[in-house]
Amino acid sequence: MSDDNLILIRGRGSVSALELRGNFTASSPQPAFASRQTGTRTLPVGSVPAGVEEAISSLRHAHAPYRQLDRTVLLGLLAARQATAQAGWAAQDASLGVSIGSSRGATGRLEQFHADFLADGVVAAAASPLTTLGNVASWVAYDAGAVGGAALSHSSTCSSAFQALGNAVAWLRAGLADRFLAGGAEAPLTDFTLAQMHALGIYSTFAPQDWPCRPGAGAPSTFVLGEGAAVFALERVSRATLAAEQATASALQFRLESVGFGFEAIPSKTGLSPDGQHFQTAMRQALQQANCPPDAVDALVLHSPGTPAGDAAERRAVAAVFGTEEAPQLVSNKWLVGHTLGASAALSLEFALQILTHQTWPAPPFGTYLAPAPTRPIGRVLVNAAGFGGNASSALVSLV
Repeated sequence: MSDDNLILIRGRGSVSALELRGNFTASSPQPAFASRQTGTRTLPVGSVPAGVEEAISSLRHAHAPYRQLDRTVLLGLLAARQATAQAGWAAQDASLGVSIGSSRGATGRLEQFHADFLADGVVAAAASPLTTLGNVASWVAYDAGAVGGAALSHSSTCSSAFQALGNAVAWLRAGLADRFLAGGAEAPLTDFTLAQMHALGIYSTFAPQDWPCRPGAGAPSTFVLGEGAAVFALERVSRATLAAEQATASALQFRLESVGFGFEAIPSKTGLSPDGQHFQTAMRQALQQANCPPDAVDALVLHSPGTPAGDAAERRAVAAVFGTEEAPQLVSNKWLVGHTLGASAALSLEFALQILTHQTWPAPPFGTYLAPAPTRPIGRVLVNAAGFGGNASSALVSLV
């Protein structure tokens, strides 16, 4: 993409434990977690509230083919519809591409089909097409009326949404598309997935009403699983077009400056190096792509899942890239919604956009190194994500 073109975020939508388009920057947030019984255990989870359940049910029954779709897909559809509406994009756009990340994909449907097979030895004909990873992006594309654009799916565990975002950016910069819907969706609150997370020995023991997910708080581990989605309407725009728009428009404009990636090959596929080498590479790549010096970043939304080792490694990586002088202020939204796996990076980016809009964030009600409030104007935010297998990604977003 030439320097004459920018990638703007024209619209966005999100679904989480904080409702549709939830407010991450409310000054006095209340715990949005619930209890979920799985086997003999009761675990805190970041599940969507009643209002979102009604929206999911309405969407499922509004169109006959949607009645069989997995919850992950439906969350993605809800977020994508919000993004498209805010962008003001018309239906049936042949140039529109779709790029969606999901760590687990159709988790609920897959587990149900397998349970049915174990019970009676029969597999439904729809089992395979309804549980493939590409099922998420293809249905978002169908619902958005993307009649001829790309429909791309990505699964790189918890950085999946930024893998999807980075691919969309590459297509836009290459001139292969003018517009993209990109983000992530995940509905992992199933018995088997919750049992997997608990088996890792990282799950929080705090009660739902006691802020069970506590990034940056140290031991014990406070990982909490959540569900949600966030999708962004990206558009390639010339500087001349943007200047003409700004002459008459009063709404804030957001620029997606870059998406960087980092990888490390380590023996433990659930761990990471002590100084977060993949985080360092991803952050440096994002800054380099944007020609952005480290001291021009005002805030950093950490991946920070509430695991002591993971949080510490990321913080060391941040120190290696930014130093201790003039480092960006560190924030996280996982204490508000939990860890939504493949959707988490997208929801963190939504948090970053809300910070840019409102110039504030809430103070965590527990001991942590997260910043309680901004101490300077926030014009540029870096967002981190990482996943099992040694992959990390960072997205840089700013006010235009």
